Amino acid sequence: MLFLPRMLLLGIHFILVGLIGLVIGLCRPFNPDNSRLYARLYAWPASWLLRLEIKAEVGPLFDQPPGCVIVANHQSNFDLFVLGHVVPPRTVCIGKKSLGWIPLFGQLFWLGGNVLVDRSNAYQARRALQTTSRTLQKDTSIWIFPEGTRNPGEVLKPFKKGAFHMAIDAGVPIVPVCASRYARRLNLNGWRKTRVEIRSLPPISTTGMTQQDIPALMEQCRAQMQACIDLMEH
Repeated sequence: MLFLPRMLLLGIHFILVGLIGLVIGLCRPFNPDNSRLYARLYAWPASWLLRLEIKAEVGPLFDQPPGCVIVANHQSNFDLFVLGHVVPPRTVCIGKKSLGWIPLFGQLFWLGGNVLVDRSNAYQARRALQTTSRTLQKDTSIWIFPEGTRNPGEVLKPFKKGAFHMAIDAGVPIVPVCASRYARRLNLNGWRKTRVEIRSLPPISTTGMTQQDIPALMEQCRAQMQACIDLMEH
């Protein structure tokens, strides 16, 4: 019964934030703090409309100075409204190139200084990773979903190497961020609240690491995140 009016209001909200954000982006294009501001504008009203009760324990994320790689689990398209509550200052995101074609949102993504990657073009993908490595050295953090795709399941998918390549190349720490499994509990047709927990884990140092350390680093990060998510579900 609530599904259609809720989706209509979310659509209106999405357009309004897009218009407001476009003005902000044009006034200060590519400012690395635009993404945090956009994330809050999207998340605050949308979490009320979706009846999301957000509990965030992200001290390690905000204690870490800008200039790190943030990795998070990716459950659904609603992650913007969930994780948008905890995007720290001076943080940009890596997304697939097709995001740039979404009206208003794509323009905000670009004006926020975020990086669009064409996964079908290996050369362009490498160029994008080089760009993000330089970004990290400018006291700006990179937010990435290492699974590479949406995953509402209980077990994290194998991580892709890009985030870990960037962290080691730039010599910066990795900060894992975990969201509890909300996607399958979210009731778009009801008014009961869905509780979502978000926790950040202590930074993982990459000092002294080389590309040969990537497999072990990936597994360490994935194991810590999986344990955290499992703990939040009990």
